[in-house]
Amino acid sequence: VVDLGFKVSDKDIVMVDNKVLETEKKEYYILNKPRQVISSVSDPQNRKTVVDFIATEQRIYPVGRLDYGTTGLILLTNDGELVNQLIHPKNNIEKTYLVKIKDSLHAAEIAQLQAGITINGSKTKPAKIMAVKYDKKTQTTRFKIIITEGKNHQIKKMLQYFDKEVLKLKRIQFAFLTLENLNSGQYRELNKKEIKKLYSLIKKDNN
Repeated sequence: VVDLGFKVSDKDIVMVDNKVLETEKKEYYILNKPRQVISSVSDPQNRKTVVDFIATEQRIYPVGRLDYGTTGLILLTNDGELVNQLIHPKNNIEKTYLVKIKDSLHAAEIAQLQAGITINGSKTKPAKIMAVKYDKKTQTTRFKIIITEGKNHQIKKMLQYFDKEVLKLKRIQFAFLTLENLNSGQYRELNKKEIKKLYSLIKKDNN
């Protein structure tokens, strides 16, 4: 083949220098990330990464990041197109977290978080805050927060705005995907229906 832009179908066999090019099988996983694990494919300090938990020969990588000390749901795949769409803020993919902070969270602070606050000169998109529970004995507050962005240390920085220390942070949901039946360090492969639904969310948001 010498024509520029020649289209190849799924039925064709493609060879370069007499070697057959194999198409990469797309794989999709959910991992319940433990604490003190890096959301990367490798680490120069030889710390454990999210990829180390998945038994596969494919070169998968995480969709976005969870901080070293943050636990919970993280997606891993080798589908670059899907990754780019899921992490782009324009698609408004909801991520739900359980948060535990020192001190209480006042109504005025909740209102500001829900409206959006300015961090490093950029205003966050509105967040959803729910299930707020204050423990007088430990002087801590637990609540759920839903965001549609994934800025670096975003939730911690949002709460630092009010001088609140985050004691625990766990992502429990990504879009419609949850940690059901997955203990810390466990993973599972997404089924075809779930993959199709992720793509439908992206197409819906792009319309």
